[in-house]
Amino acid sequence: MIGGMTNPDDGRMIEVNGVSLYVEDHGEGAPVLLIHGWPDSARLWRHQVPVLVANGYRVITPDMRGFGRSERPAEVAGYALRNIVGDVGGLLDHFGIDRAHVVGHDWGAGVAWLAAILAQDRVRTLTAISVGHPLVPPTMRQAEMAWYQLFFQFTDVAEATLAHDDWAWLRRFSRGDGDLEQAIADLSRPGALTASLNWYRANLAPRLPRPPVTLPPVTAPTMGIWSTGDHYLDGAGLKKSGTFVQAPWRYEEIPDVSHWVPVDAPDRLNELLLDWLG
Repeated sequence: MIGGMTNPDDGRMIEVNGVSLYVEDHGEGAPVLLIHGWPDSARLWRHQVPVLVANGYRVITPDMRGFGRSERPAEVAGYALRNIVGDVGGLLDHFGIDRAHVVGHDWGAGVAWLAAILAQDRVRTLTAISVGHPLVPPTMRQAEMAWYQLFFQFTDVAEATLAHDDWAWLRRFSRGDGDLEQAIADLSRPGALTASLNWYRANLAPRLPRPPVTLPPVTAPTMGIWSTGDHYLDGAGLKKSGTFVQAPWRYEEIPDVSHWVPVDAPDRLNELLLDWLG
């Protein structure tokens, strides 16, 4: 680490679950797995890693499949969340870790929820940032805020629109929040934009009505964190997620902060994580 932040060259490529992932591994102690979302990479956590390491944790931060420096499978189905939960298990196996504190943001929170549901013995605690439990029904407001998820289903049209005119659409959409320039650099890699959108196509494509899904309860202690300046998620999903947790549940709001909590409110997030994990 350099100057209290992680060096972007600290990681290595590893093979897990049939895909090559770029992963950084820092520190010693109880393991913490940090999972980013769209359109980010392991760099999202650069303010959390040194603080957690300094407080006695081992911190693992992958670029998830399709993002950053990791491999980009060609098939849309490769981005189904069950496959990505398999990546999580594969990462823990690779590092010889039985159970970890799992922290996820955005899509990473969705992965973290499913890991806590489908691989309960691997998750010591769960921290979900921005995204609630998958069975919480969306509010009408949430449906309105998620309009872009339908737009992302239009293959080639979405890619061309996002990248057009020096990524003007993405710049407006993000409102300048988060790691915009880094995201643009990452999405400009060959095939990277399509790979990132395939997360939406594999998991959120419109489908015919079907019987309700049932899932086992989350049995890991769980904390949900939502920021009031989030333009993409209304917070109701996280607030109601405790219904599906049969373990200690905690909900926190961070006022006047954008969707990208790890970079826009790093001190408050670090404070919450240290209190929760400890």
